[in-house]
Amino acid sequence: MNMPPKSPVAEFELHLYVAGQTPKSLLAFANLKKICEENLTGRYVIKVIDLLENPQLARGDQILAIPTLVRKLPAPMRKIIGDLSNTERVLVGLDLIPRP
Repeated sequence: MNMPPKSPVAEFELHLYVAGQTPKSLLAFANLKKICEENLTGRYVIKVIDLLENPQLARGDQILAIPTLVRKLPAPMRKIIGDLSNTERVLVGLDLIPRP
């Protein structure tokens, strides 16, 4: 999974928790990258955390299901569970559009 270059002024810090490169994990990353490129160009950084490699990292953000997207910045922290295919739900979860 390729991530965009890190920006020192990223307004959005997003952590995507996955368990290996499963079809669902790859789909979640592709969906997230597309949403970010269309709505947050140049203002985000994505960190992919593979819980098969670092299972202890699930505890810090209380990850109970995967894939899970955690918006670390801006505060408050938000979580979105699933493959992120529902673009409107992701945009609402990231506070990019108002809740319906």
